[in-house]
Amino acid sequence: MATLSVIIITRNEEKNIARALESVKFADQIVICDSYSTDETVAIAERYDCKIIQQEFIGFGPAKQATLEQATGDWVLSLDADEEIDATLQEQIQQAINSNEYDAHRLNRISSFLGRWIKHSGWYPDYLLRLFRREKGSFTSDTVHESVVVNGRIGRLSGHIRHHTDPDITHYLAKLDRYTSLSAQALADRKKAFRCSSLLVKPPAIFIKMYFLRSGWRDGIEGLLLALFSSFHVLCKYARLWELQRR
Repeated sequence: MATLSVIIITRNEEKNIARALESVKFADQIVICDSYSTDETVAIAERYDCKIIQQEFIGFGPAKQATLEQATGDWVLSLDADEEIDATLQEQIQQAINSNEYDAHRLNRISSFLGRWIKHSGWYPDYLLRLFRREKGSFTSDTVHESVVVNGRIGRLSGHIRHHTDPDITHYLAKLDRYTSLSAQALADRKKAFRCSSLLVKPPAIFIKMYFLRSGWRDGIEGLLLALFSSFHVLCKYARLWELQRR
């Protein structure tokens, strides 16, 4: 029987981590890379007999690669602390790791925004490569919006990753501050030149794409807010790029 390691990175995730760990307690190993949480995250993880490593946050891609290097299972499932897998996906994963047909699988994620499961807006379906043979996959070095690179055959599984992304506006704005800073720095590191058109064109384009072209209006008031906030996210990212390059 093939073995499965689950890898998760954390920082002050006491509201989420138990839900995530409960959904993957069938795994042979759970590895958590924690960036020195000051809440009960580590204490909760210890109750699930997780292997815990602690290090300063070095970006999402590098942090997940460091966690992957601590995994020992034949297969690896990468999960975020605010995610969980449903019963259907649990069964699919257990079947997939004992099959020789594929080397990796994309899993469909559905995200909750302000208490509503978003079914449109370009957010769903959202297939992500999260399950892979340990010796076949690695993470890109991107500090944000990292991805898994796999050398092999890739399939898809049924079921869902349930992503509890933003329960309220306060949480969204706090995350926006962190992510736009990381994204702007990543653009600066790649020598991406700031252009005024990025402020004038990209934010309204994102709103039009999400709300009208991707039917975000069908997601109710949450869909409207999601499109507006996503537009603001892009505005902040490029404004911060301008600020970095001005310095």
